[in-house]
Amino acid sequence: MRVLVTGANGFVGRALVLRLAKQRHWTALAAVRALPPTESDWYSGDSIEADIEHISLGDLTRASLEPVLFSGVDVVVHCAARVHVMHESEVDPLSAFRDVNVVGTLKLAEQAASVGLKRFVFISTIKVNGEATVLGEPFRADDLPAPEDAYGLSKLEAEQGLSQLAARTGMEVVIIRPPLVYGRGVKGNFGSMIKLVEKEIPLPFGSIHNKRSLVGIDNLVDLIVRCIDHPAAANQVFLAGDGQDLSTPELVRSLAMAMGKRARLIPLPTRVLSFGATLLGKRALAHRLLGSLQVDITKTRELLEWQPRHSVEEGLRRCFVTSSQGGRV
Repeated sequence: MRVLVTGANGFVGRALVLRLAKQRHWTALAAVRALPPTESDWYSGDSIEADIEHISLGDLTRASLEPVLFSGVDVVVHCAARVHVMHESEVDPLSAFRDVNVVGTLKLAEQAASVGLKRFVFISTIKVNGEATVLGEPFRADDLPAPEDAYGLSKLEAEQGLSQLAARTGMEVVIIRPPLVYGRGVKGNFGSMIKLVEKEIPLPFGSIHNKRSLVGIDNLVDLIVRCIDHPAAANQVFLAGDGQDLSTPELVRSLAMAMGKRARLIPLPTRVLSFGATLLGKRALAHRLLGSLQVDITKTRELLEWQPRHSVEEGLRRCFVTSSQGGRV
């Protein structure tokens, strides 16, 4: 089976292409905006046991996609996106998100449907469900969407457009909504947390009593691969997760254990943390550290007969294992 993966130089797309390339019954076609000078620019530190074909899509919102692009392709996995931006520079962020995540996605999907592709797998986000949950009341795949920011709204609009396209053309659409994805080479807030724990810096999170769902990159890739050809995945929405929720202090301790470091937690009241974060203009970050966001993956487990391959502890350990030590499978 030939699978076209967009965003193949991104965190999720890259891991997916490597997995597909190492399984004999898949052929990976790595699609990016601009081709790299050499494969090693993407896959440094990872052994490549099969050839990976690369193609350039250009700007999906403006480029004219030729039918030959999909020659021999059975399934598209669309990972490319304008993701959540920590320091937004756009005057109109919603328009910027819509341009890439809605217009670009639907243009690609329309072209795929027009040449008779069987399935389109869309990597969305848990932000479509919302930003937070009440402790013990996780999001479910079939909940009414309630996005609160431009990124989440753009992904919801793309999902809605894809569903309409599926109904009109018969092309199967599969939607996966992951929460925070972590793994070797992760950046953003999670990467910053790793650096703080690695330096054994005292962190004021000892009194936080929340629960958050995460998904390791290897578990997410496993789920995507299952959705590529599983009959029950057609026209469904799935939530991704490791199946084990952690509080912020538990995450710090687990990271420290994975690195062989000491977790240094100070029990500062959460109201003090919240107030301080507001003063520093870091309310969004404080919300993630203090609040809960849980996902229920029961539908994913049962309908796809799928289980996360790695526990959270194993997933965190794999953040710090090089490929020569067996970090990739």
